[in-house]
Amino acid sequence: MGIVSWIILGLVAGVIAKVLLPGRDPGGLIGTTLIGIAGAFVGGWLSAQFLDRPVAKDFFDLTTWGAAIGGSLVLLIVYRLLFGNSRD
Repeated sequence: MGIVSWIILGLVAGVIAKVLLPGRDPGGLIGTTLIGIAGAFVGGWLSAQFLDRPVAKDFFDLTTWGAAIGGSLVLLIVYRLLFGNSRD
């Protein structure tokens, strides 16, 4: 996958993570994309290290998408724990 594919994957994974964990988070589209891209890397690393399932390099692989969404959820939860309701 090229860099554009990772950005698209990160954007979609970040949006899915925000849909699964709704709430008021700053950042908008750029923040969602950054959380998604970082989540894709974190999810891939977690999958390879702890589940002994390295992520394939195919864009339409279910494991790749699961790892990206899972990693995005982890980062979104950590973000909320660290910064809480900073918009209140």
